[in-house]
Amino acid sequence: MSERTNEALEARTPELARFTSVYLQQALGLSSELGWPYRLKDWAFAQGLGEGFVLERAGRLIGTAMRWQYGHAFSTLGMIIVANAAQGHGYGARLFDALLDDAGSHTLLLNSTKEGLALYGRRGFLPVGEVHQHQGVPTRVLSSPELGCVRAAEVSELPVIDQFDSETVGMPRGRLLQGLSQAGRLSVIVRDGVVTGYAACRRFGRGYVVGPVVAADMTDAQALIEEAISQLPDVFIRIDIPASSGLGSWLETRGLKRVDTVTSMVRGEAPRPSGNARLFALCSQSLG
Repeated sequence: MSERTNEALEARTPELARFTSVYLQQALGLSSELGWPYRLKDWAFAQGLGEGFVLERAGRLIGTAMRWQYGHAFSTLGMIIVANAAQGHGYGARLFDALLDDAGSHTLLLNSTKEGLALYGRRGFLPVGEVHQHQGVPTRVLSSPELGCVRAAEVSELPVIDQFDSETVGMPRGRLLQGLSQAGRLSVIVRDGVVTGYAACRRFGRGYVVGPVVAADMTDAQALIEEAISQLPDVFIRIDIPASSGLGSWLETRGLKRVDTVTSMVRGEAPRPSGNARLFALCSQSLG
């Protein structure tokens, strides 16, 4: 290819297209360029549960953006990436606006880095909290009487876990939970025949991710996380927690250091949780 031809291609306006599995390998290249430890299977998991857009020029991917719909009223947004060489041309805003148009009147939720706050703020998103990323190889498993209450979930319990999760987060996430049950392991706390807590654990990035974690209180949340860790000795673990969860200092004692903070934002009427349980850890910063 001549230098003149290459320059002509670079000057061509990128085309917006739907994000399909055809783009997964190139999407992996974009995330690797940013230092994200995603695997191809991590991209496939996210893309298989959601929908989104890409920007491409002459068959070369230069940006991605994704959306995950929960019920008829909510969507989370994420995986918004623009190649380093293509930044500064408004491509991120173009991708994001395509997501907004696609979502229509949905309430939209996302977790933003410092770099994205201005863009999202201009489009009506308001900060509602923070998420702290903790990771590392955990120290020894601490004994706890609550560990005896945790066991692997049974397939027949998935509808119950789905209902429990929906009440806790305020939006239906059945498709996500189905995906998590297939991609990894679900554990539950059951008292008097009632599910009062659950956690998911799956392969991700440099090791494993624990989340979502939904529980009645911090003691149960710790027991669910501890049980997940006990199944994976000497393995790198990542957990993303709402800053309001109160788990941060305990995770630090377990060798899971806080390495990053993002801002949770919402546009529209935020979900209204019900019931007595709380969300102690996210599935991921993108999927919520």
